[in-house]
Amino acid sequence: MTLASLTVQLINGLADASAMFLVAAGLSLIFGVTRIVNFAHGSFYMLGIYIAYSLVSVIGAAAGGFWGAVLLSALIVAALGALVEIVILRRIYRAPELFQLLATFALVLVIKDAALWYWGPEDLFAPRAPGLSGAVHLLGRRLPQYDLLLIFIGPLVFALLWLLLNRSRWGTLIRAATQDREMLGALGVNQSWLFTAVFALGCFLAGLGGALQGPRMPANLALDLDTISNAFVVVVVGGMGSIGGAFAAALLIAEVKALCIALGNVSLFGVEFSLSRLTLVVEFLVMAAILVARPWGLFGKPLAAVRSGGGHEAPLPAPNRASRLLGAALLLILLVLPLLADRFPYLPVLMVEILIAVLFAASLHFMMGPGGMVSFGHAAYFGLGAYGAALFALKLQWPMAAAFVAGPVTAMLGALLFGWFCVRLSGVYLAMLTLAFAQIVWAVIFQWDDFTGGSNGLVGIRPAQAVSSPVGYYYLALGCAVLGVWLLRRVVHAPFGVALRAARDCPMRAEALGIAVQRVQWWGFAIAGLFCGLAGVLFAFSKGSISPDVAGVSRSVDGLAMVMLGGVQSLSGPLVGGALFTWLQDLVARETDYWRALLGVVILALVLIFPGGVAGALRRAATGRAHEPAQHRSRLQGLRRRQGARRGVLRTAGGPIVGADRPQRCRQIDLLQCHQRPVASGWRRRAAGWR
Repeated sequence: MTLASLTVQLINGLADASAMFLVAAGLSLIFGVTRIVNFAHGSFYMLGIYIAYSLVSVIGAAAGGFWGAVLLSALIVAALGALVEIVILRRIYRAPELFQLLATFALVLVIKDAALWYWGPEDLFAPRAPGLSGAVHLLGRRLPQYDLLLIFIGPLVFALLWLLLNRSRWGTLIRAATQDREMLGALGVNQSWLFTAVFALGCFLAGLGGALQGPRMPANLALDLDTISNAFVVVVVGGMGSIGGAFAAALLIAEVKALCIALGNVSLFGVEFSLSRLTLVVEFLVMAAILVARPWGLFGKPLAAVRSGGGHEAPLPAPNRASRLLGAALLLILLVLPLLADRFPYLPVLMVEILIAVLFAASLHFMMGPGGMVSFGHAAYFGLGAYGAALFALKLQWPMAAAFVAGPVTAMLGALLFGWFCVRLSGVYLAMLTLAFAQIVWAVIFQWDDFTGGSNGLVGIRPAQAVSSPVGYYYLALGCAVLGVWLLRRVVHAPFGVALRAARDCPMRAEALGIAVQRVQWWGFAIAGLFCGLAGVLFAFSKGSISPDVAGVSRSVDGLAMVMLGGVQSLSGPLVGGALFTWLQDLVARETDYWRALLGVVILALVLIFPGGVAGALRRAATGRAHEPAQHRSRLQGLRRRQGARRGVLRTAGGPIVGADRPQRCRQIDLLQCHQRPVASGWRRRAAGWR
């Protein structure tokens, strides 16, 4: 490495930092005001580069045409963002955050297939920026003139955003909304139009960032997920809702990647390391290190409480006679289903995929529902289980039964390692740390060619002779799925599961009762990883080959969609969601090339119609809660009046609990209530104390 090469790489890193900042700034603005984790933000970036390509083709590649197309494409993307916010997101602001995430994921599917229909699957190369197609010589190296321009565009946009947020009335409203948006509404500010304007501004920045990248990279359909993962990293490292933090994080990550490229291969204690290969995962390593040391990011602060959110989760219903009979009937149907295999040969194969999805979704629901820990990287344990079983079977020639034990244990060990760090965080930061660890697992699998096969994966993973037929393997998958779901349900209703829900609902009260919150959540990670690894083992032996995609971001997102589609607040939710999502994906994919858009429309319709998930809607319909008897309604009204009177006493005794004092005052009240109960020992007595 020479000084010239290092300097050139660092300057190129500044150009990449500008592009990353434009996308991350819009995402940070949207989250800071609306509290929506906008998974479709990368899709708006992708639309920016596609629309700019089309406009340049129509207007012309002259100076005025090129820069006019860049600005116009950003404005079009902003208008599309405002339309999406008004038509879809405005209806679900009071829904739980997970359903907002599901809605934005559905938008990713719709936008991707819309781009496929209009622009086709081929990469599209935009023309060079007029007058900036040459290069500048520096220290004997060539620097593209367009990259030098991008280096100045990033700080310029940052300065304009700072002036907007700190020197204008609208910016003051935005900053007030990030602190307490309900109080802002109480002061007479129209929150709806403020949210729409902020969402449009964020989409404008994403579209501008995409349009400016046209001369540097081709427009392709993979830009949405690639961009959103990098944008999430920048926003979380800088601090959610902090524009300055996003700028600093973009500089840090881009320069670290440039430094890895410049250093290339290094030798440490006689061992050669290729730092240039770390560019696939270095941003996630940086994010993991920063979140462990500083949980709120570089410039972030603890998120303000939102008083009109999705509300407290209802307690999980205990198993009753009706649910047991329904489960027995469903199991009987699944047992006799292979009788139709002669007429429908594809049925056992599809049912194996559904059973694997159900077990995968049930393990993720165990973390998200009873555990209250959202994971964006649950596919890491799926991949560890699949590769663990495959490597033991292929490298060590272990029998299938031994591999079925080794795979889940490998996934559980990975969950124990990652969970030890993750349980120290909460909310979006915990979710992003799980994504970081999942990307690290994916990068190791993708790049370790000699051991994991690299991008080619592993082939020749054959099941035992007794279960090699489709029907035989179906019964094996059915047994594993039923056993896994049953054990997870038993754990949820056991004292450990009650303690896990206590740690989710009120950590301070749970600590006062003697429950080690982080230890309980840590073991919750391990249990979820164990059963997720079992699903990965079933997948590996059913397909006969695996690739790094089993641990990719797309599989984690599919798991989130399954859980939220079925319903987080119901134990049957992941079962319904996993089966419905897999069946819809298979059915729609066989009917049309644009199956993602149709699937996205179905998910959007379900989110808008059934905000509690499909399982929650079915349960409400079965119990008739929409038509409660008058006596039950009067009891509820009396309970609400008593709760209101109690809140009035609290306000009279200590003043109103509003603004920034609310979380601290509520914690004090919880502690006062906790000290009225004896602190017991043992899981059962602690869980009983929570009940």
